[in-house]
Amino acid sequence: MDLFEYHDGHLWCEAVPVRDLAARYGTPLYVYSAGTLAAHYHRMQQAFAELQPLICYSVKCCSNVHILRRLAALGSGFDVVSGGELYRALRAGADPAHVVFAGVGKTAREMREALEAGVGLLNVESASELEALAAVAAEVGVRAEAALRVIPEVDARTHAYTTTGTRANKFGLPFEQAAELVRAFAGSPHVHIRGLHLHIGSPVYDPQAYAVSIGRALELLDRLADAGLALDTLDIGGGYGAHYKGHESPAATDYAAAIVPLLRDRNLRVILEPGRSIAANAGVLVTRVLHTKETGCRRFVIVDAAMTELIRPALYSAYHFIWPVEAGERVPRDWTPAQPLDGLVTVDLVGPVCESGDFLAQDRPLPPLRPGDLVAVFTAGAYGMAMASQYNSRPRPAEVLVEQGAARLIRRRETYADLLRAEDDLDA
Repeated sequence: MDLFEYHDGHLWCEAVPVRDLAARYGTPLYVYSAGTLAAHYHRMQQAFAELQPLICYSVKCCSNVHILRRLAALGSGFDVVSGGELYRALRAGADPAHVVFAGVGKTAREMREALEAGVGLLNVESASELEALAAVAAEVGVRAEAALRVIPEVDARTHAYTTTGTRANKFGLPFEQAAELVRAFAGSPHVHIRGLHLHIGSPVYDPQAYAVSIGRALELLDRLADAGLALDTLDIGGGYGAHYKGHESPAATDYAAAIVPLLRDRNLRVILEPGRSIAANAGVLVTRVLHTKETGCRRFVIVDAAMTELIRPALYSAYHFIWPVEAGERVPRDWTPAQPLDGLVTVDLVGPVCESGDFLAQDRPLPPLRPGDLVAVFTAGAYGMAMASQYNSRPRPAEVLVEQGAARLIRRRETYADLLRAEDDLDA
């Protein structure tokens, strides 16, 4: 599913040895495979081709403008959740009509920017937001195209922080409230409510969760149509899985098999918002071992990447497959500690940040590691660099894109001066 492969014990990205990238650009380092990005985008496109959907890549998962340009060239639209993400998408050459703007807390400024840019759809999450959108659209002199995000009451059985499909979460509207808003704004000269929006969480490994969610939305659409309030758009969101441990995620065709039959005869414009399923396996985080130590009860391997580079393990207890760049013996991605493999040592792989929660893996069997060794953290292309921070005044890492055998820097490593750039030249 990706173009990060071991050959003769060495990790390669497409046709480039990862050790050479680390030597050239330093560590910590994000490395992306353009071929993997394209392959995953095309798999989603082909799986859902019968519906001719608008595929809107979710910018929040990996927002580097060079990545976005590659996807725009493939024909992708974009799902954005802030004015900054909209700015990135437009700088990447996105067709504004193929941009959907989601998010529970859009400001008036962001609404205005979206309307002035000609964004194709704004996904609205509350009555208050809808009223604000109507007011801004009146000021701009346009009629906003909108969809209402509804709560399908589906528990996607993902992490509590990333489930979004129930009333216990901050996202969306109960069905009855959405129906009332469709009726109330049916004749509005400033807002055209033309569809419903769904998003149940991420990552979602059960395709049937989408089927249940979509089925409930279709029932609401039918009730509205019977009342003379027909809508023509259904944005079914994203959240499709990626391979973190081995090959645990359903394929794009598995999701499509559960979803396409529900929509093939509905005459709806269908929108998808994949992010993780396109970008996650297209990136790795490369880090170098600084020190090792034992405390009598635990063994620690201290590397130069930290929660500032990849916060997912600390924030979500997320698992990432991790293995030395110079591996010697190729280990399958679906290997587990229950399988015999001689010579492994159980360690905590930790970073330099002054937090006990600063770890990339805990109780992880790995080959013996020494200072200077390179380690690859796989499936880091989504919600890795996009969530990186400067905590502890750590400059953020570089990003490199490998494409057709050539590597190109797409974000330089930050300097100490960058840490103060927004603070310099201000009055004390």
